Amino acid sequence: MTVHDIRAFNRFYTNVIGALDYSRHLYAPYTLTESRVLYELAHSPRTDAADLRTELSLDAGYLSRILNKFEQDGLIERTASPQDPRRRRVTLTAHGRETGKLLEERANESVGSLLSTVPAADRPRLAEAMNTVRTILSDGRPPRREDVVLREPGPGDLGWIVQRNAALYAAEYGFNADYEGLVARIVADFAEDHDPHLERVWIAELDGRPVGCVMVVRDEAPTTARLRLLLVEPDARGLGIGDRLVEAVVDFARGVGYRDLVLWTNDVLAAARRVYQRHGFVLVTEKPHRSFGKDLIGQDWRLDLQGTPE
Repeated sequence: MTVHDIRAFNRFYTNVIGALDYSRHLYAPYTLTESRVLYELAHSPRTDAADLRTELSLDAGYLSRILNKFEQDGLIERTASPQDPRRRRVTLTAHGRETGKLLEERANESVGSLLSTVPAADRPRLAEAMNTVRTILSDGRPPRREDVVLREPGPGDLGWIVQRNAALYAAEYGFNADYEGLVARIVADFAEDHDPHLERVWIAELDGRPVGCVMVVRDEAPTTARLRLLLVEPDARGLGIGDRLVEAVVDFARGVGYRDLVLWTNDVLAAARRVYQRHGFVLVTEKPHRSFGKDLIGQDWRLDLQGTPE
């Protein structure tokens, strides 16, 4: 392996993904770097400009010009950070979210077209080769918070939600198959009939594999949303994934006009309860019940979305 080999591969892959002419490649008025900034904002709804600069390794002046362009195009809003007034918080507008979603859809279609040319028998070998490159060049470093991305579910992800919920809750809390049945019904209802403007699923991805999920759906009252199926894989805990997933739900629910966000959980889920409390949820009621083969205490939690955001 030589420097020439790596540079040759970079030139090859740059041409494959259309990086040199990204805007024409996706029929969009944004460069590859601008699209990457928009992607990060879409997957971290409340981001300080300084954090964005660090995560993307961008020059401060270059990022400022990109954000100025986005603000002129009505894609973002910039306000003082509640934690530090010297820092600027960057938030996508509704137009920004729609634009980010459109760019992501076009990027997915582009990659899907590329993948369609690869024979099915060769795809596992391709995936393994890509993972090998990432693993070797990461020099064995542990995963970082910025390595985790939140995305919409793809084919197979909803099935993964059911499988991992059933397996983890059985292993960690001794829940029986009744719980898997409940999760399967929730996921099936979402897959068969949901309003994408008011209901969503997020998948947390690390190194190309799903490591967490959460869902938000309409509740019985039209102004109330319900958070469901928050999960983080054991080997990915400690990276703030649960907080990011709940934050995504809260920001989405507030952004589309819900007044309240509610959830139901059980007292044994101590780590999840701490996440909810950090985001302002308040315990409303508790009630003993026997479900999933266990004696449990069910809890209803509520967050007032009309209050001041954290």
